[in-house]
Order: sequence, then structure tokens, then C-alpha cells
Amino acid sequence: MAAAGLLGLAVAIQSGAVASATAGGITADALAQGGGASPPAASAAAATGLVTIEADSQQADNATGIITAKGNVRITYPDRQMVATSRQAQYFSKEGRLVLTGDVDVVDERGQRLQAERVVYLLDSERLLAQPPAGRQVVSRFRLPAPTSPAPQPVAPQTMATPAVPSAPTGSPAGSRLP
Repeated sequence: MAAAGLLGLAVAIQSGAVASATAGGITADALAQGGGASPPAASAAAATGLVTIEADSQQADNATGIITAKGNVRITYPDRQMVATSRQAQYFSKEGRLVLTGDVDVVDERGQRLQAERVVYLLDSERLLAQPPAGRQVVSRFRLPAPTSPAPQPVAPQTMATPAVPSAPTGSPAGSRLP
């Protein structure tokens, strides 16, 4: 489900995965460490655990541990083939909380989707809260696993036995009838 994709994204962020913005090559890790631009080729080389955040602006605050991306936010997580879009994304590293706000749309490779106005994901407890826009509903679309019940076995055709005609008891004279 899309929530599973969001879970994967949040786990990758919590485990220290690189979060990079393709525009300008600024990484959230570099910002959090007080650094600047990193070469785009460096982030493309690390395939496992890579989470890319694209936005009009990004900032990280070392004191609070909050990373914020604003404006046309697009988060991609290739390991899970998941994409999330929103107007703003914030990762609260000290709390293990990821908050996406404004036209949130999370889609994974299987077409599972979650649409809401605000999504809060708590990494430690693996809980997700999706809130709708005013007067509307949260929309989620996901695929359930196919039932794994055994395939029906063919039933052998049953033949009707012809009822046996009672025979004369032994020891009785032939041709005698029983009452």
C-alpha cells in the first residue's frame, strides 16, 4: 500500500539515508552538517537507501533537528519505487516524525495511492495519520494480497449403483415367497 511506501521512505530517512535535491545538488545531510553543494554524480552512485527530495527551497536546522522542504515538494525513493508529492515536507529527526502537508499524494510502483491534505508518520511506532482537506475525505487505494486458499480439487463423478434384488434365503425351498 502507499502507506507501506511512506513507511519505507521514513525508515530510510531515519536510518540516515542521503536526502538530496537535484536542483543545485544541495543535500539535506550536507545542510544539516553545515555543508553546501554536493556533486550530483556522488548522489547518483549510491543506489541503496537513496531518498531524493526536490523542492523550491530546503533548509535544515542543526539545533532543532528539523529538515524542511517547501514548494513543489517531490520525494522519490527508488528502492521502493515510491514517489510522494506535497507543498511542504518536514522531517523531525529528534522525534522520528515525518510530516507532509498540502495536497499530499503518495504513490508506489503497484499503483497503491494515498491522497490527503496532511500526512504524519511516526517512525518509531510505525503509525500513520492522514487528514483530509476541509469538507473532504482522505483517499487511499491499495491492493490486497490474493487469497491463498487451495485450488478446488476436481470431484470424481459418482455412479449410481443399481439396487440389488433380494435373493431367496438359503435353505428355503425354491419358489417360496416371504411374507
